[in-house]
Amino acid sequence: MTTVTTRPTTLTATDLRDWLAEPAGPRLVDVRTPAEFAASHIPGSYNVPLPLLEEHRRELAEHLDDDVVLVCRSGARASRAESALADTGTDHLHVLDGGITAWESAGGDVVAGEGSWDLERQVRLVAGSIVLTGILASTVVPQAKWLSAGIGAGLTGAALTNTCAMGALLSRMPHNRRHEPTPEAVFAQLRGGRN
Repeated sequence: MTTVTTRPTTLTATDLRDWLAEPAGPRLVDVRTPAEFAASHIPGSYNVPLPLLEEHRRELAEHLDDDVVLVCRSGARASRAESALADTGTDHLHVLDGGITAWESAGGDVVAGEGSWDLERQVRLVAGSIVLTGILASTVVPQAKWLSAGIGAGLTGAALTNTCAMGALLSRMPHNRRHEPTPEAVFAQLRGGRN
């Protein structure tokens, strides 16, 4: 009688490292931007940026018959990807808790390359710059303070909904879309087996 191991939906970095050491390890699907993926990723990962995954989830689901671990920076985008794929009836989905950040903190191997800053850091830079500009400009034009208030409200909404409109916009910038895979290239990779 064969024993089937049931894995939790949310995996720690240690759980994932142990599972990857097994002969029948999972597929890793990294849903970060291509630039973030190029900067560092877990060896053997496939890059399927979240917008591409959400748009082509039905076609993608046809190629995901194995256990799949979804990876992003912190786990938020991977959770969104899990919801999108679960809507197609795909099961055997798992999310790396804490994302690549937790993986690196736990000493997990990464493929490092050249890429841009991670999306969260880009959001902090842009939001901080707009708030600072609004405050400085308000010393000359008092109404400029509302620019800073708008960013504060947006960040509060982002925290409450666990989404980020600014991050979604930044992910579409050309520097974040370098090396963006086409749906066809992703499907061909997945058909070809593990990286």
